Amino acid sequence: MFATFLYQVKKPYHFLKTALFKAVPAQFKYKFPQKKLKIIAITGTDGKTTSTTLLYHLLKTAGYQTAMVSTVAACIGKEEIETGFHVTSPPPDNLYRLMRQMVNENIEYLILEYTSQGAYQYRLFGVRPLIAGVTNINRDHFDYHLNYENYLNAKASIMKKSKIVVLNEDDQSFYRLKRILPSSKHLVLTYSKEDPLNQPLEEALLERFPEEFNQMNARLAITIAQKIGVDETQLIAGLKNFPGVSGRMEFLDLKSLSDQQQPFQVVVDFAHTPQGLRESLTALRQKMKNDRLSGRLIAIYGCAGLRDREKRPMMGKIGAELADLVIFTAEDPRTENVWNIIRQMKEALGNNHHKVISIADRQEAINFALRKIAKKGDLIALLGKGPEKSMCYGTVEKPWSEIEAVKKALK
Repeated sequence: MFATFLYQVKKPYHFLKTALFKAVPAQFKYKFPQKKLKIIAITGTDGKTTSTTLLYHLLKTAGYQTAMVSTVAACIGKEEIETGFHVTSPPPDNLYRLMRQMVNENIEYLILEYTSQGAYQYRLFGVRPLIAGVTNINRDHFDYHLNYENYLNAKASIMKKSKIVVLNEDDQSFYRLKRILPSSKHLVLTYSKEDPLNQPLEEALLERFPEEFNQMNARLAITIAQKIGVDETQLIAGLKNFPGVSGRMEFLDLKSLSDQQQPFQVVVDFAHTPQGLRESLTALRQKMKNDRLSGRLIAIYGCAGLRDREKRPMMGKIGAELADLVIFTAEDPRTENVWNIIRQMKEALGNNHHKVISIADRQEAINFALRKIAKKGDLIALLGKGPEKSMCYGTVEKPWSEIEAVKKALK
């Protein structure tokens, strides 16, 4: 009860602190740049960065003057700007400064990735998107929002300000959002894996994204692009030359990292929620089958400290069920003890304890996998960190790179 009370009390506090004292001054300082941009806001538990980046790429391929602010970076023209450690929705002053730069460079569309916390804390105050799209809304950030309804409502608060909303008809959030966002007030568009596509477009989609979850991310981007006016020929061209997103289903070129060919493969993915982990491991298992890899699927991941503790047993259970071998390790432990987190991840393993190895130091875990146990035909999946450039220990962000960790292990 006290936690619920505190959650409600914090909202007006954030309104005063962020909306009135930061966002409003930033709007005046940068001359209300949001009014001169067509803003497309993308959110979701999993897949929002991929959807955001793909939509940005599709619009650029079609010739639109487009910018992007995502978890990975802000892209304005030919300039790429890092948005910070563990940051998706930047604070208002940074966001409005970026938008002013976009206006000065004659940008028409801004693709803006946002989080539930960013929305709840009014970091996007003053932004009224032309279009808002959602990938999915599953379990995440319950440590902050307490429950699913609060989490969904935080994300929906930005959608309510949009003229057009694009919803995933296959997701559990669909009917809840339909009630919150009635078609009498919003133009509600939907997408589904059952939606028919013209054969050339469907072939391009399946070729570029063999994973079902990424196919859904792409369908969101395609639906929005089509609404804007991108034709099928441009969509196919954009899908074919899409370079992908750093740290999302990124298969590493091990020869370039170690100067020699390796008999196994390594993939880096950002999967850090139960649903994301399940989808990632399922897709990797299917890839091994398609590529006729006879080895093992080895997963290396942890759970973040000071975050939703209830999902830790779920994360442990999913990995032990879907992978052949799992190494539990550190993933931003913050002020928590890594071994306590790992112990909680083991609480629902059932008969799969024999498939789990615990190595608290993430570099040592990667070293062990690549130097000691990886064999011909194995696929090693590094999950949870993706493209992030830091790891939080205590209250300090220390430099970290999954790719550099792999390179160090191979050397």
